Amino acid sequence: MKTKIKQNEISGGKKLRERMLKTVKSYEKLSEADKHCIHIYYGYGKGKTTSAIGLIIRALGAGKKVVMIQFDKGYDGKNEHYSERNVLRKLKEIGYPIEIIATGCERMNADGTFRFKNVKEDFSEVKRGLKFAKDYVKDGEQDLLVLDEVIAAVTNNLLDKKDVEDLIKLFKKNKRFEMVMTGHKLWSVLEDEVDLITEMKKVKHYFDKGIPARTGIEI
Repeated sequence: MKTKIKQNEISGGKKLRERMLKTVKSYEKLSEADKHCIHIYYGYGKGKTTSAIGLIIRALGAGKKVVMIQFDKGYDGKNEHYSERNVLRKLKEIGYPIEIIATGCERMNADGTFRFKNVKEDFSEVKRGLKFAKDYVKDGEQDLLVLDEVIAAVTNNLLDKKDVEDLIKLFKKNKRFEMVMTGHKLWSVLEDEVDLITEMKKVKHYFDKGIPARTGIEI
């Protein structure tokens, strides 16, 4: 004999449904500016940029305009180290409203190792990325702005904490879109000033047993 399931059981119970309805009604009362939030995806686990790319795909699927500015992830027009950009460029070519701005110098050495030491050109590139970010925050028509590795640029001594904090202040004066930042470490001002923080925590990683970054998985 089939057991009938009540609607409130499907939705998680009457009290949960009431809380959800209350949230929906509260959201509807917010100003348009207050409906827009700042996200941070951070940590030393895998998945920060991956999550941001997933959100980009979702936004594009909903017909939203997207801008992604990447810090310290340059592209010389030939050597593409970040495979997701191949797809995002194709999406732009076929009409999806996305702009991809890659800033930074080449860090991959010919032998497959990574250059960690900063050089003069790295600082010029990060300033270029910061200017793009400020311009899009103030005047851009995007619905979603992703500042990939902007927090990592602080960890890597390319930007000051104040540079990121000033971007957040600028966003709060121009709250007409959603903004995402990624990187490694947080500090107290970020924790206080943003709306969503997700930590990618490394519990276990195959890199520790000798498996490097692989095309299509990490790059």
